[in-house]
Amino acid sequence: MAYAVERKVAELAVIRACRLTNAVATSHKLGTLTKSDQSPVTVADLGAQAMINHAVRQCFPRDAIVAEEDAKALRSDADLAQRVWTLIQTCYSEETNAEESSTIGRLSSVSEMLDALDSGDSKGGPVGRIWALDPIDGTKGFIRGGQYAVCLALIDNAQVKVGVIGCPNLPVDPANPDGDKGILLSAVAGNGVYSVPFKPETGQVSADRVSVSMRDIASTAEASFCESVEAGHSSHDDNAKIAQILGITKPSVRMDSQAKYASIARGDGDIYLRLPVSDTYQEKIWDHAAGNVIVKEAGGDVTDIFGKQLDFGIGRTLQNNKGVIAARKSIMPEVLAAVAKVRL
Repeated sequence: MAYAVERKVAELAVIRACRLTNAVATSHKLGTLTKSDQSPVTVADLGAQAMINHAVRQCFPRDAIVAEEDAKALRSDADLAQRVWTLIQTCYSEETNAEESSTIGRLSSVSEMLDALDSGDSKGGPVGRIWALDPIDGTKGFIRGGQYAVCLALIDNAQVKVGVIGCPNLPVDPANPDGDKGILLSAVAGNGVYSVPFKPETGQVSADRVSVSMRDIASTAEASFCESVEAGHSSHDDNAKIAQILGITKPSVRMDSQAKYASIARGDGDIYLRLPVSDTYQEKIWDHAAGNVIVKEAGGDVTDIFGKQLDFGIGRTLQNNKGVIAARKSIMPEVLAAVAKVRL
């Protein structure tokens, strides 16, 4: 299968990063910083990005990486850099899967960690192989103990070919929200999407890898929305109006991060709306690349509010698109029509 090695590397790297993020979350020592755009970043974001970037560079040295974070804060604060380094070393020491180290390697020094963090500075573009990484998508959800996701995707000549999303807090069985948590979804374009439970504490992956697909519904009235917790990420008022037009009466499920893509791909919900709240905001490619291929392989479609396919070949943002809509292909025309009616 094409991209089989890339998928394997991405899965191993994401699982390792999920183990680190879970360890930070359970310790309640998040080390939260505020970036220049006033968004939060934690030591877990930085550690996860360093490890994943290093894995990509080791396995695919010619590939570019577009990642959300950088090493600026760590280069100006030696104590903080040492804290992140200690987290990474602890994560390595607790590995139970020998395949991780043999396949994706390990960082060997603080200097290498800083360089790995900064290696996600590609400008993107329409040509070549580019990995899009969000080490913790939904940092606010991570901070509050809610949903978050570790997301990695391979974009090849502007087309998303591989997507992996690790959701440490997503229930294995959606009907039992208080049961075991930890789900990994991965997809290769043209080859379906698979879900497998894993233990966030150890990174141990279950043998129960299953093919998943979006829920088959007869009409939009049977559907439910999956939308962002943060009102600043999508217009909740417009979502409510769209739901009324579509005849949707079920309450919306609100969660942070690309866990929403994972959720609708496996049939927990049916429609994901991220409607523009600003005329100038541009969606980042790392926020949607992995989810894009996963939903499409599960039988859905992902477009902007005008029905245009998301363009991952422009740069670090989706500057040719406005907003994001994901839904099962069979109901997508009705959803787009309802969005157009409300957005007029």
